Amino acid sequence: MAKIVQTTARAFAAYGIEPVARLLLRIGVTPNAVTVAGTVGVLIGAYFGALGHLLAGTVIVTACALTDALDGTMARMRGGSGKFGALLDSSMDRLADGAVFSATVYYLATEGNPYGGVVAALISLVAGQVVSYVKARAQSLGLNADVGIAERLERLLIVGVGGLLGAAGLTWGLPAALWILAVLSLVTVLQRLISAARSDVKAPAA
Repeated sequence: MAKIVQTTARAFAAYGIEPVARLLLRIGVTPNAVTVAGTVGVLIGAYFGALGHLLAGTVIVTACALTDALDGTMARMRGGSGKFGALLDSSMDRLADGAVFSATVYYLATEGNPYGGVVAALISLVAGQVVSYVKARAQSLGLNADVGIAERLERLLIVGVGGLLGAAGLTWGLPAALWILAVLSLVTVLQRLISAARSDVKAPAA
């Protein structure tokens, strides 16, 4: 089921994003510029969310987070982003994720930490960073860790749903989404470690 959701979400994103990517490239916008602009947008959305404007914050963050797929699509259309582009993209992703979850922690703390949402947000933040680190570190060691039930797109979608539920007046909505995300993120860390371990097959000695 998780794979069906992932595939559907990514296919839908690709269908809507490719025409925009072509247009931006045609007018001279670079993938790196889109990466930075998207991160700035996420920071602005996170600020609104921290102040309790959940609907505005969720909409802004979600819209700007889509640039993560947009800049990647643009880079592929140009024949690759280069090493710096990949580094910039990963760095901006970590910054954006940190801003979103920090804003969430701040907002929930000011609301009295309903349903332990602050703890769930902190677990999600740390586990999300480890999810990305395990994949990057495994790749640098020649191992395969490109698996997981909750990759970045799925994590952002879950937080977005929680934000919308909270904006609708459901106090439990955001904390519930964060607890689900916390569990799925930890499971993803475990999945990637197991995958990396299985790929670490040494050739038998001659």
